[in-house]
Amino acid sequence: MLRNVTPALLLFAVLVLQVVLVNRLLFTWAPDLVLLTVAVLATRRGPLPGAVIGFCGGLAYDLLPPANHTLGQYALVLCFLGYAAGRAGDRLPLLVMAGCAVLAPGMVAGLGALLGAPGVTWGVLATAWPRAAVCNLVAAPLVLWAVNALYGGHRRRAGRTELVPGYRRGAA
Repeated sequence: MLRNVTPALLLFAVLVLQVVLVNRLLFTWAPDLVLLTVAVLATRRGPLPGAVIGFCGGLAYDLLPPANHTLGQYALVLCFLGYAAGRAGDRLPLLVMAGCAVLAPGMVAGLGALLGAPGVTWGVLATAWPRAAVCNLVAAPLVLWAVNALYGGHRRRAGRTELVPGYRRGAA
């Protein structure tokens, strides 16, 4: 149980840090620490826990004020990126983090445009996406180092994808 409580507490602390400090001090040039933390935890835990962590972190991020977007938008994007980072993250975690840092702002804006968000246009996307990607890329190695230092969990072993660890060993 402690294995699941530690990422939840870490994600809660990052959510509070993002909303209280980072978004208020840096305004439009703020990195998305929640996205980067989800990506690091997904690379350490695997695809299924990464998707669950991404969904929970995205839903909590959707519910925090100021929520000026459709409920579930970040949950869907972070769930997908958590799964993708968990699939490919055990080999090259920093490269996967960079990919998530660049793709996520575009995915959020694209999903917002599909859902009919009034402020999302090609001009806004062309200016906001590169700025968000650069901020996330600059913060990615720092977040990777900080989460790896704080979260002392073991890396998942290759080939361990079953949900219940002793299920296939003939425990019946």
